[in-house]
Amino acid sequence: MRTIDTEIPEVKRVITTRFGDDRGWFAETFRVDALAKGGIDDVFVQDNQSFSASAGTIRGLHFQTPPAAQGKLVRVLSGSILDVAVDLRRDSPTFGRHVAVRLDATEGEQLFVPVGFAHGFCTLEPNTTVAYKVTAYYSRENDRNMLWNDPDLAIAWPVDEANAVLSDKDKIAPRFADLGAAF
Repeated sequence: MRTIDTEIPEVKRVITTRFGDDRGWFAETFRVDALAKGGIDDVFVQDNQSFSASAGTIRGLHFQTPPAAQGKLVRVLSGSILDVAVDLRRDSPTFGRHVAVRLDATEGEQLFVPVGFAHGFCTLEPNTTVAYKVTAYYSRENDRNMLWNDPDLAIAWPVDEANAVLSDKDKIAPRFADLGAAF
């Protein structure tokens, strides 16, 4: 297992090694010492999983504010996604910028999204299952979102607004400029 910095160094790609034979393959998908060696020493407290039946399903952009802010370690169990992390840290030189990474079940790459970022993804194929670890428990009081296709963010989503499958909550999310100081 190794980590690779993205354009925003705090967001990291996590590459796992698969050991294969005629039966298939085996991989370690989570290992505290290997992640710490790569700069990820967060403590994960909860595992989440989502299933999306349709390609073009958007989940996000979501985050939790302090004291329940969450870091996430995201991987795809079936299908594929475009995974996106947006920097919401006001004092950061990358404030308002994003990282977008394609994750799929075939390659097994993961993405670490630290505290201070909004997170979302778009499914690239039907029947996609995503699993992610989080560093804080879900908190309804601290749960926030922002508009997935806000033009100020300039995210190149692989689906247009007319074809995106969204929750009611995500359809009416505030724009980035209207968030105020989240972090």
